[in-house]
Amino acid sequence: MTAAAIHARGVRKVYEGDRALTALDGISLDIKPGEFVSILGPSGCGKSTFLRCVAGLETISGGDLRVDDRPVAGPPDHVGMVFQRDALLEWRSIERNIMLPIEFAGKPVAAYRRTMAELLKLTGLSEFGDRYPRELSGGMRQRAAICRALIDQPSLLLMDEPFGALDALTRDQMNVELQRIWLETRNTVMFVTHGIAEAVFLADRVVVFSPRPGRIADIIEVNLPRPRKLSVRETAQFGTYTARIRKLFHEMGLINEEPGEVREEMAA
Repeated sequence: MTAAAIHARGVRKVYEGDRALTALDGISLDIKPGEFVSILGPSGCGKSTFLRCVAGLETISGGDLRVDDRPVAGPPDHVGMVFQRDALLEWRSIERNIMLPIEFAGKPVAAYRRTMAELLKLTGLSEFGDRYPRELSGGMRQRAAICRALIDQPSLLLMDEPFGALDALTRDQMNVELQRIWLETRNTVMFVTHGIAEAVFLADRVVVFSPRPGRIADIIEVNLPRPRKLSVRETAQFGTYTARIRKLFHEMGLINEEPGEVREEMAA
């Protein structure tokens, strides 16, 4: 698997209408092949819009956006996507859900059965391939969605708040699972979240977006050894990273120092 590189220079996105809405304003960012980057910010800051632009699902209004030095003019080749909702088809088994991208691409399913078996083993779902989504827990469904995104061995994995709908304990476990999967695959990951601890735990770098219009407020390199255990969140170094981000959000007016005065968009 060859990891992808992302290059953005002055990327703008404006939604036209009776009142034009600027979602992104001058995003410049380079993501190296094999890097895990978290995009962090409050609701409505444009972080998901930027991900959709990289995915070729949105057309940029200005600037330059490239994946592997090719301008994004539609979904790039070898991209996998995972969203907050797993979007599994309830009438198909887990194995058949995982094979959907292969079927859509018109590729021979039989050639990917070994890859599917390896992914099911990697995600602890080997015994559940013939089950249906309704028979799985929320965390298991998301693991199946990750398998589906990885089945065609994408060089770039785009994840839009994939664990936002899970309970806190399952979300923690999925953070550990995702890190383990990424250490195996080493593809490039762009992970959108509004969870500060989640962003720091997973990423090589955390890119902090300002409130709309989305701009890059800061880029923080996370120098924590891997693999990371959940206990790393109790260390002073981890606390330094999260405190820096909270201070930044306070300066942007998103967090008040008084107890109970957290703005709604950063409360999750």
